[in-house]
Amino acid sequence: MDDGGNGGPLTPAAAAATRCETPEAAVDALAALHGAATAALRAALERVLSGGPPPTPEERAAFRYPELRLTYAPGTGERPAVRRAWAKFQAPGIYATTITQPGFFRRYLLEQLRPLMGEFGATAEVAPSTQEIPYAYVLEPGRGVEAGDATGALLARHFPTPSLAEVGDEVADGLWRFAPGTPEPLALFDAVRVDYSLRRLVHYTGTDWRAVQPWILLTNYHRYVDQFLRWAVSELARADSPWSGLVLPGGVQVGRGELRDEQTGTVEALTAASPWHRFQMPAYHLVRADGSGGVTLINIGVGPSNAKNITDHLAVLRPHCWLMVGHCAGLRGSQAIGDYVLAHAYLRRDRILDELVPPDIPLPALAEVQVALQEAAARVTGERGDALKRRLRTGTVVTYDDRNWELRWSRERRPLNLSRAIAVDMESGTLAAQGYRFRVPYGTLLCVSDRPLHGEIKLPGAASAFYERAVGQHLMIGLEALEILRGDLGSLHSRKLRSFDEPPFR
Repeated sequence: MDDGGNGGPLTPAAAAATRCETPEAAVDALAALHGAATAALRAALERVLSGGPPPTPEERAAFRYPELRLTYAPGTGERPAVRRAWAKFQAPGIYATTITQPGFFRRYLLEQLRPLMGEFGATAEVAPSTQEIPYAYVLEPGRGVEAGDATGALLARHFPTPSLAEVGDEVADGLWRFAPGTPEPLALFDAVRVDYSLRRLVHYTGTDWRAVQPWILLTNYHRYVDQFLRWAVSELARADSPWSGLVLPGGVQVGRGELRDEQTGTVEALTAASPWHRFQMPAYHLVRADGSGGVTLINIGVGPSNAKNITDHLAVLRPHCWLMVGHCAGLRGSQAIGDYVLAHAYLRRDRILDELVPPDIPLPALAEVQVALQEAAARVTGERGDALKRRLRTGTVVTYDDRNWELRWSRERRPLNLSRAIAVDMESGTLAAQGYRFRVPYGTLLCVSDRPLHGEIKLPGAASAFYERAVGQHLMIGLEALEILRGDLGSLHSRKLRSFDEPPFR
């Protein structure tokens, strides 16, 4: 961020701002400016990579993100009384942010701008900002800086470069400081922060960031991927299916018509065609045809560091929800392997977010998500009432950064007892804290895979039997929960996740 993250970048005085009368006109203006800037930057890069001259100062001045600025100056009448948690102003003023990829984010931008301009009467202006577009963010995939006679050092000398000093989460973390003469933030993330994460998503997941869907399942075992692919293949084979295609790591894309051949339509064939093992957290995306958003499954692996890493980047896409569906250790004698744990509280002993979201900050359970997960479990298992309660336990989940926490049992016994914890894992508390921090609805449904305090530890034979029996049903509960939430989108983005001085955009 400019000025150390003190607010959105200021529009240069010499740059004429375009007054936009409608949200559609504002997004069109953003797209035109961003398209012109990235085209000019890309053309200059190609010229240098082909041995031509570097850009002139006048050319470089065009390599800038567009800025969106809203002015809210209500008259003497009452401000609109709205109950939604987003797309509203907390106070009169000028709000601004830089925007990247406005074509991709068009639906989201219109969703935010229509109430702000229609209900609140805000005026919108679009202009080039002072925030430069790093050259690495417009290079085509696979186009290395080593191409031609140019080197990375040469490009860095003549083009804007990614600077981590200008990338931050000050707004999301409540560290933004108002400075006279600067607008207040319009969104949680500015353009350079978004572009940074979009490229990180490609690196970690092995798929284009444009493939990531707004409904996200996160897991910590590859066997969930196998089940997801089986389900996706069966859904795409249905004549009345709402799903239109599947995107796998490495850019492999499968359309509905391509799954008719029994050889190419098997999970084994799809897995073999996708180089998923090259990527740290491979992602799989089932695209929906009706515009309501598809489902993405990401195998984030084990540990809170991975959980924080991937959600740092997923958050810039402003997903509707992320749910954790993984394995845990059951702590209670009444639990059995294969039972489910619905987290309604988290004891975070992972330490990875202690400075950003201190452990004494409570993480609220989101009623809409909790109800959806419980109802989904009832639908998939066919059990309700007492029968469901025997399989599905609600309670506190402890998240550790140490897989061998059992070896510290003499020290861990007291906090586990005091918290009334019912399960232990290594990701859920981190994912919940990240959802809280970035205002993304979150939830956790775990499956008990071992009971270390009761003599049932993970052994090869027992683990295989458990996986075969439980993983498929568990995944289906997560998918069914997302379907339920899809139908209740209006109330999903809860005010529990918003503070008293939030930026207007969700």
